[in-house]
Amino acid sequence: MQLHQLKSNQSSKIKKRVGRGGKRGTFSGRGVKGQKSRSGRKLRPEWRDALKSMPKKRGYKFKSLQDKPVILNLEDLRKAFNGGEIITSVILCRKGLISKIGGRLPEVKILGQGQIAKKLSFKGIAFSASAKDAIIKAGGSVN
Repeated sequence: MQLHQLKSNQSSKIKKRVGRGGKRGTFSGRGVKGQKSRSGRKLRPEWRDALKSMPKKRGYKFKSLQDKPVILNLEDLRKAFNGGEIITSVILCRKGLISKIGGRLPEVKILGQGQIAKKLSFKGIAFSASAKDAIIKAGGSVN
């Protein structure tokens, strides 16, 4: 056995390329031109651009976190109920005056448009001042 016949038992390491480095061509896999091909590139985060442009977009509207109440008038209640009934949002849903939004009952507000002469009592419902007066004048109760 001679020296030139010896083989190393470790695989030869590939030398690290420095600078342009050969084997990759002039663009080194970065493409041609543009911000992404430059050295020391500093890209703006995409979410920042999206955030800056949002209010300026056509049709942009701020959506409130609170749901708006469903509005009913005294006229609607006069047609749907008889005197002496207790009215809650569940009963209004059963009668078909309101419907569930996203699987839950919405908040209800009653406004004073129309006349009412029936004695009705309400639980867990908001009122305008004129509606409240008209219900109390008719002999109903408001909770």
